[in-house]
Amino acid sequence: MEIAYRIGMVLEGYVTGIQPYGAFVALDEETQGLIHISECHHGFVDDIQNYLKVGQRVRVMIIDIDEYTQKISLSVRCLEKTFDFNQPRHTRYQHKKYWTNRHVYEGFSPIAKRLDHWVDEALADIAAGK
Repeated sequence: MEIAYRIGMVLEGYVTGIQPYGAFVALDEETQGLIHISECHHGFVDDIQNYLKVGQRVRVMIIDIDEYTQKISLSVRCLEKTFDFNQPRHTRYQHKKYWTNRHVYEGFSPIAKRLDHWVDEALADIAAGK
């Protein structure tokens, strides 16, 4: 019996191979998918072998199926616990810091003063073939 795989399905499979860019997972006897390194864990992953091993049983979600090649993209990251926005946070809000003086009202005037010079330079460069 052949399974009709769909995006969003959560399945279990076995890691059959690991490459620097991801891990191959057997979903059944005939179907394999790939967990890209960016989909194996939240945050930066420098070595996928720190998270997955050949022969390991993994729970994955199908995040994409290529329409033409039928390649299946998988994710473990989608099934990990994510940040809970309902949890109380004990953070202190900081005010925006300005990189310039708030009381100086220059606006675009420095650009307007230099614009004619920049246009002349650009036209000279074009004429010189730069």
